[in-house]
Amino acid sequence: MHSFEQLVRRNAPAADYWSARAVTETSEKLAVRRDVPQAPEQQRDAGVMLCVVRDGALGYAATSDMSEWGVRNAFARATELAQASIGRTVFDYREAGLPKASGSYRSPNERPAAGLSLAEKFDLLREVCVSANIGDAIVDRTASLWTTHTEQLHITPDGGRIEQVWDFIVPGITAVASANGDTQIRSAAGQYNGFCQQGGLEVLERARFAQDGPRVAREALELVRAPNCPEGEMDVLLMPDQMMLQIHESIGHPLELDRILGDERNFAGTSFVTLDMFGHYQYGSELLNVSFAPDTPAEFAGFAYDDDGAPAQREWIIQRGILQRPLGGTVSQARAQQLRPGIGGVSTTRAASWNRAPIDRMSNLNVEAGDSTLEQMISSIELGVMMRTNSSWSIDDSRNKFQFGCEYGQMIRGGKLAEVVKRPNYRGISSRFWRSLAMVGDRSTFQVMGTPYCGKGEPNQVIRVGHAAPACKFTGVSVFGGAR
Repeated sequence: MHSFEQLVRRNAPAADYWSARAVTETSEKLAVRRDVPQAPEQQRDAGVMLCVVRDGALGYAATSDMSEWGVRNAFARATELAQASIGRTVFDYREAGLPKASGSYRSPNERPAAGLSLAEKFDLLREVCVSANIGDAIVDRTASLWTTHTEQLHITPDGGRIEQVWDFIVPGITAVASANGDTQIRSAAGQYNGFCQQGGLEVLERARFAQDGPRVAREALELVRAPNCPEGEMDVLLMPDQMMLQIHESIGHPLELDRILGDERNFAGTSFVTLDMFGHYQYGSELLNVSFAPDTPAEFAGFAYDDDGAPAQREWIIQRGILQRPLGGTVSQARAQQLRPGIGGVSTTRAASWNRAPIDRMSNLNVEAGDSTLEQMISSIELGVMMRTNSSWSIDDSRNKFQFGCEYGQMIRGGKLAEVVKRPNYRGISSRFWRSLAMVGDRSTFQVMGTPYCGKGEPNQVIRVGHAAPACKFTGVSVFGGAR
């Protein structure tokens, strides 16, 4: 990448600021369905996004032609766009103090997936798929593995140079059971989210991927024979693979600063959060502590610098229930401070690829562990339901009113786990729900999860997000399922 850095610096224009963010990403998706290998998907994508600030206006241009001519031409287009915007922007980008940092980051990777041949990977997937074949009622089974290797070089004036390398791995197991006119799907940790982490084959070991097929299939059979979840107001015990979605939708998205500033209004809505809430608003109970944690080992959205080149560090987003700071990067912070001086933020601008400009995104957003064991939480519930693994979600444009469904439920009666129930759902209002947080699980209940499918922006950007959480108990929740 050093020769490319020299090429960029030779062709960089005279400007208030410029940057080049070059990305090369390779990925492989493998699956075995009903013991039959599916066609592998392998992709490689590479290009560079160039940014120019001139007279306070900003222009972007991207190209997959990383030759001398390609970079020079893209810089010229970015400059033209910046010049065309002079006097027409809502913000003078010179006031943002765009970073010119240097540093590096590399994913933890103890056992690179590249160390296995394609045949060996398919053998592993077939073994997992076969292990889920535990009865005639299991009508479909899939084991999958998605690996991605990403290299990014971010270059800025005055010698700024950031090199970051990531390895991502997403294992998946799904079993479908059908009996008595009903069909139920059970997955290892989510059909669209789940045990997604940075690293290599050690991630599969942490997920117990090779051993998990029978458990997934057995729970699919339990669900297809189970009664519907009852309706009513009761306590809910959310496990980490559902806490992930709860954090994502009702904390992550409403706290994105560009959304609060109105940038997403015409596409993905607004936020019930306003700038004047930070520093005093009671978002949840005193047990709620939420961190922006780019340094959590192996978590899906870990990094040392965001895609504007700002150094990332752990910060409190919510502490003892009080809203502390939004999820906004360098530019959004500067814009917000014009409206409310002193408001903070974090280094969390991110882009989905080389051909997208960075925008404010949630990254590793975690609920920190408390001091309750799982047994203590269960024993404290007279009537409630434990819910695992998100299956559906709906939330309004201001990220306030929501309803979520889970794959797997289990009733709690008199402080003890009781019957399995299917189609468990619950609804609420974000702040009211988080204020009902009554117990937070300890480190023994804590899991690092993630999703590769967080969408936002126009044009749309789908990125990876990490969420780690313990099991959590909420009181007085509206629960529904299908029972009458």
